[in-house]
Amino acid sequence: MVMKKRALVSVSDKTGIAEFCKGLADCGYEIISTGGTAKALKDAGLKVIGISELTGFPECLDGRVKTLHPAVHAGLLAMRSNPEHMAQLEKLGINTIDVVCVNLYPFKATLQKGADFAECVENIDIGGPTMIRAAAKNYQDVTVIVDPRDYKKVLAELKEGGVSLETKKYLQYKVFAHTAVYDSLISNYLASQLGITFPDEVTFAYEKAQDLRYGENPQQNAVFYREEFPREGSVACAEQLWGKELSYNNINDANGALELLKEFGDTPAVVACKHANPCGVGTGKTVCEAYLRAYNSDPVSVFGGILAVNGTVDKDTAAEINKIFIEIVMAPAFTKEALEILQSKKNIRLLKIKNIAARRDKSAYDMKKVYGGLLVQQYDESLLRGEDMELFKRKAETEETVAPSGKKRKTYGLGVVTDRAPTAEEIEALLFGWKVVKHTKSNAIVICKQGRTTGIGMGQTNRIWAAQQAIAHAGAEAKGSVMASDAFFPFPDCVEECKKAGITAIIQPGGSIQDEASVEACNEAGIAMVFVGDRHFKH
Repeated sequence: MVMKKRALVSVSDKTGIAEFCKGLADCGYEIISTGGTAKALKDAGLKVIGISELTGFPECLDGRVKTLHPAVHAGLLAMRSNPEHMAQLEKLGINTIDVVCVNLYPFKATLQKGADFAECVENIDIGGPTMIRAAAKNYQDVTVIVDPRDYKKVLAELKEGGVSLETKKYLQYKVFAHTAVYDSLISNYLASQLGITFPDEVTFAYEKAQDLRYGENPQQNAVFYREEFPREGSVACAEQLWGKELSYNNINDANGALELLKEFGDTPAVVACKHANPCGVGTGKTVCEAYLRAYNSDPVSVFGGILAVNGTVDKDTAAEINKIFIEIVMAPAFTKEALEILQSKKNIRLLKIKNIAARRDKSAYDMKKVYGGLLVQQYDESLLRGEDMELFKRKAETEETVAPSGKKRKTYGLGVVTDRAPTAEEIEALLFGWKVVKHTKSNAIVICKQGRTTGIGMGQTNRIWAAQQAIAHAGAEAKGSVMASDAFFPFPDCVEECKKAGITAIIQPGGSIQDEASVEACNEAGIAMVFVGDRHFKH
């Protein structure tokens, strides 16, 4: 039996397939194909052997079974260097298959269009993964292509006498990377259908968005991957309108700014961020007013920072932004005049992010890679809204408990824990501060008033340092401000600092064994304090 050079072609993405197969035919290959691919190739004038002609068995079960046959898989898996394998093919009358070009049923596209469960399951490919895995296992004898971008390289090497072993190994790798992503999409979809939040085994699919110049530091190589289904309102969905490519730090900082911006909904808001921490946050009646409030919160730190804006950047806002150096401005839209102003600086980057204020998808994970493992949690979606406003109106219930030392002490429920309740103006400021402190690295303290931050203390190893840092940054602005703390006060020293600075109200989770001391210190100073329960550690 004389073995013929044969290629099996079955693709859902038909980009460039006719030209590729013409090249194969010119190199002396017979083309075997199935269904829609066979029709497309015949329409292009190519001679095609139908899969049923090869197997001697009709396609059946609505096409579910067509390539799952020994005539296909023996031809793929036979090792040409093994005489016994080749003798068996001869005895069985099976020809080798030397090239496989397959890409899989469009499961991802089926999900994206919102198909129902039955249609999604029907678009789980069986024969395709089986063929390409078999071909990849026998990489030394079979050239397997899953990516149309590789057609040109394969044809060029075939015309030079044959595909190199190095290229075959690369194509082998691409097969298993491709099927791993494909299976991860399926398994994660099925987990979501079952409401499984944290599976026993998990894989995540990402695709390369861009190579980065370097990582956090120039000596570190880096790349940016985005999810197979990028989340709405994320930096992964950004359209870059101006400026050089984003860096590793740009992307990380931009994400931090966006996370906080989403807390303000439709209220015009601007978040200025540095090293993934907010350094100035403002809201207002207009975007320009919000920007000026954010800028005035900390003019020193805003320089060289990143701005996230939840409204259209107009001419007036752009003119104000252009007075200093800003790395990135992210917004859902820019007016023509604003673009002209901002593009006068070559080192600024402008990102358009549609629906920038979109809340996070409930199925999204918050992940942190650690050496040798992966920490996965739900996002912190806790925030005071609607019915929670009663916390500011009701007195917290207290009870007497006994500390481990045997000493009696008061423990507090949620609500107003001081003699004085916060005023309406203070409540508004406390809510603003609670949003900001949620997105500030722990230990975190935020001081604010009238729709803007006045001082932020972040990333300290104890709370009193964070409080002192925030007060120092606020300076004279601390007087009349309110304070938000991401976790409880372990001692009354933070309250004592508030008293000295003229801070009038505090919002914090509560829950310390020293709560009573902090409450008493507030009462002595005439400071209102509210316990809200949930803490907002962010590391």
